Amino acid sequence: MSDQALHKRLLLPRLVEALADTPVVLVHGPRQCGKTTLARQVGDAGRYAYVSFDDDVQRAAAQADPVGFVADLPDKAVLDEVQRVPTLFTSLKAAVDKQRRPGRFILTGSANVLLVPTLADSLAGRMEVLRLHPLAQSELAGTEPTFLDTLFGKGFKAAAAGRRLGKTLATHVTAGGFPAALARSTARRRAAWYRDYADTLVQRDVRDLARIGALDALPRLLTLAAGQTARLINVAELAAPFQLSRPTIRDYMTLLARVFLLEELPPWHSNRLSRLIKTPKLHLCDTGLACALLGLDAAALWDDRALYGQLLETFVYQELRRQASWQEEPHSFHHYRDKDGSEVDVVLEYTGRIAGIEIKAAATVTAADFKGLQKLKAATGKRFVRGVVLYDGDAVASFGDGLQAVPISMLWETK
Repeated sequence: MSDQALHKRLLLPRLVEALADTPVVLVHGPRQCGKTTLARQVGDAGRYAYVSFDDDVQRAAAQADPVGFVADLPDKAVLDEVQRVPTLFTSLKAAVDKQRRPGRFILTGSANVLLVPTLADSLAGRMEVLRLHPLAQSELAGTEPTFLDTLFGKGFKAAAAGRRLGKTLATHVTAGGFPAALARSTARRRAAWYRDYADTLVQRDVRDLARIGALDALPRLLTLAAGQTARLINVAELAAPFQLSRPTIRDYMTLLARVFLLEELPPWHSNRLSRLIKTPKLHLCDTGLACALLGLDAAALWDDRALYGQLLETFVYQELRRQASWQEEPHSFHHYRDKDGSEVDVVLEYTGRIAGIEIKAAATVTAADFKGLQKLKAATGKRFVRGVVLYDGDAVASFGDGLQAVPISMLWETK
């Protein structure tokens, strides 16, 4: 049974909406996150033909004669793993320009083709791009989350309550969100799937993207990055175990980002403030993958409080990113840190307004936990709408004007 049959994907309405007025819609994201299932669900309902470029014959045919291949396609088609035939984009542009009507092609991609300017430009104005992430906690729970609407709306009512998750939260973190991993019956089997996934992805997709000499270094680099998730990027530290230069390691990180395994969270900055740290933060795409690479099950993660704090921050950040991907208006994500050490884990900007989120693994919150949010509030002035400390507790509490402590469970559990 597919993950779509089990879990309603909340990006579905955005995909249907885009196909109603746009000739080409690209759904991209990491391999095995559910892109093909989503595309086929919509495509089967709309009678789209289906072509996968993981099929050697189809890929070879498209590479040999991209113009003829596109000309022979039916009126509507799903083209799966389109990044494997980059020469197809120019032919798709020509086909769309010849017969411009909405909903002609659904593309899926497991590498970010938007980072290749020639490909991105070829379908500019003709293609909408949607990002599909692994399953969010709200999709797993079968809920329609209201967290972001509340964050930028009226705020969280003090009477509202979540619930303390305790060790269950560590279980969520280690399980991650990839459908095929979650379909396995035990944590040990899930971890094995994640490790195989990382190795296969490096051997296949990264090899497609670039000719690199030290391919065996990439899984090791990804494991090191997992240990640095939710920390400021330190290329020197990542490069230390390898006989490779820092620029080479930086290039390898870019490749891992191209296939959606790593993300860089840029710093929030203001021209008026010179004391801000300008270094991005590193986040792995999914905490289930990170924990498997680090050899951590839920019990070991729970016992290592420092690493638990890092991985919980990535877990919450990715949940927010997944929920934001379903919204009609874009949310931009940053982190805040100044040279005094004050920081805010996630800064969201939405319709010109700013909210800050600090993430705590503890079950209690004190006024000191709002230090970074207070600084962000002062720096952003009237644009600041709310600062939240997410913690593993069971009650919403106010800590001053626009500052609240909110249970992590309220990210996906609705009352």
